[in-house]
Amino acid sequence: MAAKWFEVLTGPLEQKKQYRRDKARIDALPQPYRGAAQALQRYFIYYGGITDGDTTVTMLGDLADLWERAAADGTPVRDIVGPDPVDFAETFAAAYTGTRWIDKERQRLIESIDEAERGEPE
Repeated sequence: MAAKWFEVLTGPLEQKKQYRRDKARIDALPQPYRGAAQALQRYFIYYGGITDGDTTVTMLGDLADLWERAAADGTPVRDIVGPDPVDFAETFAAAYTGTRWIDKERQRLIESIDEAERGEPE
């Protein structure tokens, strides 16, 4: 019972475990791959605004896979991210659909305008 209550407040425990495993994979990468992966992960937190735990965990796992393969193959970081790391990061994040915090605010704005319009005299 307590576990269910806790998960309602914080989200599924398995997601947290997977997140920690993938984060540890990134932290175990050799440089410069670790630095690049950590920078991208940090950017995704600010840019992505994803509120869906499954999407976040999937994206982080894929990020870890990408940089582990690059490290194993010795692929230069710039060959992965290209000349514009921001474009790479935003394109990568766009591949992961999920509920983002801005979606809630967009819906709130639409509803507020609709409500305001209904309250206007004709």
